[in-house]
Amino acid sequence: MSHSDSLKVPFSRPSISAAEEEAVLKVLRSGWLTTGSEALAFEKEFSDFMNNVGQNVKDARAAAGLSNDDVISLAVNSNTSGMILAMEALGVRPGRAVITTPYTFVSTAASAKHLGADVIFADIEPDSYSIDVEKVEEILRRDTEKKVCAVVAVHIAGNVCDMRRLVEVAHKYGVKVIEDAAHSFPSLTPLGFAGTICDAGIFSFYVTKTMTTAEGGMVCTRSEVAARRMRAMRMHGMDRTTWDRYTSPRASWEYDIIESGYKFNLPDILAALGRVQLFRANDFFEKRKRIVKMYNEAFKDLDFVRIPPDGEGNSWHLYLLQIVGEKLKIGRDEFALELQKMGIGISVHFIPLFYFTYWKKLCANFTAENFPNAARAYSATITLPLWPDMTIEMAQEVIDAVKKIGSLNQRG
Repeated sequence: MSHSDSLKVPFSRPSISAAEEEAVLKVLRSGWLTTGSEALAFEKEFSDFMNNVGQNVKDARAAAGLSNDDVISLAVNSNTSGMILAMEALGVRPGRAVITTPYTFVSTAASAKHLGADVIFADIEPDSYSIDVEKVEEILRRDTEKKVCAVVAVHIAGNVCDMRRLVEVAHKYGVKVIEDAAHSFPSLTPLGFAGTICDAGIFSFYVTKTMTTAEGGMVCTRSEVAARRMRAMRMHGMDRTTWDRYTSPRASWEYDIIESGYKFNLPDILAALGRVQLFRANDFFEKRKRIVKMYNEAFKDLDFVRIPPDGEGNSWHLYLLQIVGEKLKIGRDEFALELQKMGIGISVHFIPLFYFTYWKKLCANFTAENFPNAARAYSATITLPLWPDMTIEMAQEVIDAVKKIGSLNQRG
């Protein structure tokens, strides 16, 4: 029995139906398991999904000076792989720098380091988990050597950053904007789907995400130049894909290496799973929103917790509940442990990067004191279970546990 099975309410479980099982079996029976027709179909269907926006979105994009070219999607074996591909295609390299937030998973910043670039951090907003655009502009204003070439926004928990303002600032200083959209599928904002608003966006299909391929991701861009570069770099810098080499009339062994690339492709087995999950994605979204509504109604009037920030286009990938420390005799860690003792699977998103040994050594003055909003949010946040197949009874178990722990530990 796994730890997840022993909990009353697991933290997360993927929603897998007979349709996903049959799709994977079909690939296994086909004899072609690596990147091929399924991955190509997945990319096309994902692009079709992302391009399906109304005229109002296109008008808003045009008014903001953004391209309305169709979205191009490239399937990859992880969000991290996609981040490296996008950064490389957009000019991140040794001698340049990337701005991002310390409130993220380590891969966001590590991708820039893998390319030899420096990383400069901007604190999050005081009332959300999103990168503070004013802090970004302060950094760009001081960047007299024009070292910064990109800003990476992270849509924490699916709540989308202030992309309109971030685009405005980035364009003012001539830098690219990349969206770490690992949490944000399918977040539709006035400027389009998160992950397709700027120069590139990268989704994650890890097992806990809003849709899954077990491991995998998708890079989206509206630039054919960037897409062409990423296609080649995704597969060793080859000018032909494996599928093309073995299915076209040309000799399979004839290809050129145009650059020293990577091995970041998504196999057909995983792509087949993703195609079914994409078809079910809107249903998953509605089910998550049902649980969120229960949580919000139950917690909004409690003085010892704060419900998560919510904005236009929130995909509600995660439910980040904040503990109000001054109202309780226990802190976040103790509260989280009590939830676990009661059979509730929880997590914390995220440990800010300034608490990790590598980043503390690498970046001068990279301390909690210099990023007070990120430090404060981290010390208060607990991530509650939120997944499509959660039952109403499970959600009520979580609610009852939070209320019980709070009532037993409130300050007099």
